[in-house]
Amino acid sequence: MTRDGLNSFCQSLPATTHVVQWGGSDVWKVGGKVFAIGVPQAKTILVTFKTSPMSFDLLKEQPGLRPAPYLASRGLKWIQHYAKPGLSDADLRAYLAESHRIVALGLSRKRRAELGLAD
Repeated sequence: MTRDGLNSFCQSLPATTHVVQWGGSDVWKVGGKVFAIGVPQAKTILVTFKTSPMSFDLLKEQPGLRPAPYLASRGLKWIQHYAKPGLSDADLRAYLAESHRIVALGLSRKRRAELGLAD
C-alpha cells in the first residue's frame, strides 16, 4: 500500500480526522483517538493499526508484520506492517477498517452519536 492509498482509504471511513505529526507521520483518528499511523519510508510506508487480542496473536508472527514498536511494548494490541510479504492491500484495508471500528466502539455512546456512528 502506498501513502496515498493509505490516506485515501482512511479518509473514506466515517468520522475520521487526519493530522501529520511525530516527524511527518500520517495519523488517522476517529473521535480524537488514533486508529492508524502511516510512517513514510524511502520506497514504502510503515502502517500501524490497532487489533483485537486474537488478531494480534495471529499477526505478530507473520512475515512482514510485528508488534508495533512503543505501543505493543506497553501492552497495547497494535501491529505494524513493515515489510513484504506482510498483508495484501485488501487484507490491510480490512484490518484498518476493523481498527477504526474497535477504536470507535471505545468512544462513549454520546460521542459516537455526535459523530454519526451507529452502535
